[in-house]
Amino acid sequence: MTTHAVATARTPDRLLAAGALAGPVFAASAVVQMLTRTGFDITRHPISQLATGGPGWIQIMTFVLAGLGSLALAAGIRRTFRDGPGRRVLPVCVGVFGVGLIAAGVFTMDPENGFPVGTPDRPVAQMSWHSIAHSASAAIAFLALAVAAVALAVRCVRRGAVLPAVLNGVVAFILLLPMSPDRMSIQIAVNGLVAFTWTTVVAVSLRRTP
Repeated sequence: MTTHAVATARTPDRLLAAGALAGPVFAASAVVQMLTRTGFDITRHPISQLATGGPGWIQIMTFVLAGLGSLALAAGIRRTFRDGPGRRVLPVCVGVFGVGLIAAGVFTMDPENGFPVGTPDRPVAQMSWHSIAHSASAAIAFLALAVAAVALAVRCVRRGAVLPAVLNGVVAFILLLPMSPDRMSIQIAVNGLVAFTWTTVVAVSLRRTP
């Protein structure tokens, strides 16, 4: 095998490795910030609000890096799935998820509910355009990943993998649940955990598959 052939063969593996890291990087960054940012309360403030205030650039970069990792995963899936159900839908939906994360980082939320410190302790009266763009980007990202989970569930059913099919169905169900106004920040955090667990498991599973 030539050097070029070896490099070509390893490309999907490297893309999947980058995709596998997206979730852990996002989670680690978010947890550290939640523990160190004064005034942040996960029961009142969604993770996205960490992108506001002086140190907000850390969460912005976290969104962008996770988005790039998800785009790498999409490319890895496209090069790995050569046939079968979902081979076209899966990489597109995961790619939309990645673009949505990047957009969610670029377009930040409005400061509200006392965070960052010094912000009035109430919801913002009128959302800014960038806060609206942030919410829309995040909603599209999670919807796209739910569709990806459904597509993978169908693929698993066609291949007789019952347990993976059920787990993918559960992921899609959680991501598609309507947001609860009273527990929105918690639900967003749970959705993020489920979404990034899915991307990591998919990436690792595909790397182990011959």
